[in-house]
Amino acid sequence: MSTRFRRLLVSALLIPLLSAGGGLAAPAFAQGTAAAQGTTFAEAAAANAAHAQRDVAADPTADIKARLAAIPGMTITEEKPTDADHRYFLLTYTQPIDHFRPWLGTFQQRISVLHRGYDRPTVFYTNGYTLGTNPSRTEPTRLVDGNQVSIEYRYFTPSRPEPADWTKAGIRQAAADSHRIVTALKEIYQREWLSTGASKGGMSSTYYRRFYPDDVAGTIAYVAPNNTDVNDDAAYTEFFQKVGTPECRAALNAVQRELLVRRDRLETRFAADNKTAGSTFDVIGSVDRAYEGSVLDVVWGFWQYSMQSDCAKVPVAATATDDELYKWFDAQEGVTSASDQGLAKYTAYYYQAATELGAPYFDVSYLKDLLHYDYKELYAPRAYVPKEIPTTFNPKAMPDIDRWVKREAERIIFVYGGNDPWGAKPFELGRGSDDCYVYTVPGGNHGSNIGKLPAEESAAATAKVLEWAGLTGDQDDARALAKSQYRIPPFGPLDEEGQKLERHPL
Repeated sequence: MSTRFRRLLVSALLIPLLSAGGGLAAPAFAQGTAAAQGTTFAEAAAANAAHAQRDVAADPTADIKARLAAIPGMTITEEKPTDADHRYFLLTYTQPIDHFRPWLGTFQQRISVLHRGYDRPTVFYTNGYTLGTNPSRTEPTRLVDGNQVSIEYRYFTPSRPEPADWTKAGIRQAAADSHRIVTALKEIYQREWLSTGASKGGMSSTYYRRFYPDDVAGTIAYVAPNNTDVNDDAAYTEFFQKVGTPECRAALNAVQRELLVRRDRLETRFAADNKTAGSTFDVIGSVDRAYEGSVLDVVWGFWQYSMQSDCAKVPVAATATDDELYKWFDAQEGVTSASDQGLAKYTAYYYQAATELGAPYFDVSYLKDLLHYDYKELYAPRAYVPKEIPTTFNPKAMPDIDRWVKREAERIIFVYGGNDPWGAKPFELGRGSDDCYVYTVPGGNHGSNIGKLPAEESAAATAKVLEWAGLTGDQDDARALAKSQYRIPPFGPLDEEGQKLERHPL
């Protein structure tokens, strides 16, 4: 028996019991006049205005801008131009700081709406970071030719209350953010909903389903890590021992060592460039720590964003000039990325990694003689969170998600890249996973998606997306539609912009 059927059965049994016992209260507006209720005429007028607003939101003949503006708590901040088939809006939505104690106050969360049509499916993009403000489509949105609602993850600026209570930045609160927005917008978009996200957004889309499994018909989670044990580095260490070719791995390790061998010269240049940029290093502690942490990250960064073919561009450590080494280092890592200014926009991610998500580490014994610091401490997310923000790790959060995926998850597609280090600890399915799938793009990096899978797998995954979106009657129809390229909108500028957004570093 599927979990959805079990939940429906329980609801069906409870409804008559609640009705018989008076558990379902009549709406306030049906219980008498304003005078009988003891309300003032001003209060009654406000209530009537609210009802009128809701009527506009629910009116399928009304313009999309008017309908969005009529949703309580929703404010349109801008409509931006896009192509002839879409309209694009930036909005804010009033959210509780704490969904379980709403009296603690509210904040404004940014969202965007790419409107295609009331008769189309809608894709909810759980962006795990800050909101992109240009019109864009994720891959599922293109496949279903649908609307797209995108959310900025709570506590990424400007979607952050001031002062910020960081204990409210967790996955449960964020899932409730998503639930409220989807619930509100279902009044407008009444066809099937899907959710999606890439990287931390892929993680977020999975967490959302764990706490609100029936909000959407299906989820496509791209390159989503599943770090259930933060003390286990075996999977990541093994990954770096096997990824790519032996020659490429040797070249990367050698150039990483050389960046530390020439530390006296290259770190001086690193410090000068950061000074010119106005960088400070209060969070990580010093220029020396920032340089070493950045060098530790270059091999990870290479495989996250590059392909095997890019190995030819790796400098030869023994003969490369300082300029060649430094230019490659900057291209891989960004020499200001470990500064206070570079880290500030990712504080919410590092906080989550230090409190719930966990973060990877791996063996770097080949560098031990050149390191100034304990690499586990320097590579830990706590090192990138401002000292005034306390962190306490919850070791139960990720195992709970992992168990749910294996025991109860329904209609989720996970897509990974074979050469992406974040895929070293993927989500795995269990006996209770129903209509769920895990795909891996051979040789793929952190930008892997359905379109990059082998042809048969790509067609099967696309068919599932179309089926879940309610565009076909059955799986055979979905597979036929998936192979009919003229029926699926072609890749275009909106999709290029979407891919840029999904390349957020974790």
